[in-house]
Amino acid sequence: MTASPSDTGLGYLVKHQSIAIDGGASLNIRSLLDLQQFHDPLGIALALGVSSATWPLFGLVWPSARKMADVMQTWPIANLRILEIGCGLGLASLVIHRRLGTVTASDYHPYTERFLNANLLLNDMHTLPYISGHWERANPLLGEFDLIIGSDVLYERDHPQQLAGFIQRHAAPHAKVLIIDPNRSNRAPFHKAMHHNGFVMTQTDLHTPLSDDTPYRGRMLSYQRD
Repeated sequence: MTASPSDTGLGYLVKHQSIAIDGGASLNIRSLLDLQQFHDPLGIALALGVSSATWPLFGLVWPSARKMADVMQTWPIANLRILEIGCGLGLASLVIHRRLGTVTASDYHPYTERFLNANLLLNDMHTLPYISGHWERANPLLGEFDLIIGSDVLYERDHPQQLAGFIQRHAAPHAKVLIIDPNRSNRAPFHKAMHHNGFVMTQTDLHTPLSDDTPYRGRMLSYQRD
């Protein structure tokens, strides 16, 4: 993975990285320089519930997002409507889109779409559908999906209930849900909430390093509703 920092002139610093994808071509990714970036002059992010401390989280390349992108490189996607939740920089969505899958990227950070569009251009891809998705609010434009994916989306105590409710509203009757989690402590309440909504869970330990040999440990949580 290579990186080169640059100043956008927009109140935050970015870098450009080449992210290796297991079994596929690398992705060129524009991301925030580090966790110290923050730019919310009109308070738009704050109004959506994004604090200054969590503001930069959407714009960094996280290990679990890279692992999900690796998984999506070979996952069967034909004839599926796919939604990536909490997509951040949308690595998995970019991989699916490159494979000509039907995918919608979703997040609630106000700058997510800006970075997604920049990364589409960097990788010579055409427009990818993006719809803002707030887990605690109605999102009538989203509709239902056959496969819902997310990486490292259970890092706050309130996330299990919020996310389970969001999935319940946007999962098709026979939907499958894949969550890659870096062994955070909020899995148990999420399992319980998903079970309450009629999903059966299986999980797989993930110990294989990332495509550039960076160590990774986590779990793939698979939920199926029949």
